[in-house]
Amino acid sequence: MEQWELDLINKLIEKDEELKRLWEEHLELEKKIEEYNKRLYLTPEEEAEKNRLKKLKLAGKDRIQEILNKYRKEMGA
Repeated sequence: MEQWELDLINKLIEKDEELKRLWEEHLELEKKIEEYNKRLYLTPEEEAEKNRLKKLKLAGKDRIQEILNKYRKEMGA
């Protein structure tokens, strides 16, 4: 994410419960994926789980973008 998006998230996170939940989930998924990325070898099950987490993270990020776009329109940005 770009810095302006992170700034907007930090500004809005206390006002929007869904955004807060999605952002916390995004950060947690990022940590889990990074743990898999640190390993030299993944079993097929671990690889599948890593891919599942990536899809969840992407879906969450898409929803975060929708929320940010809504606020940007409201702010006239």
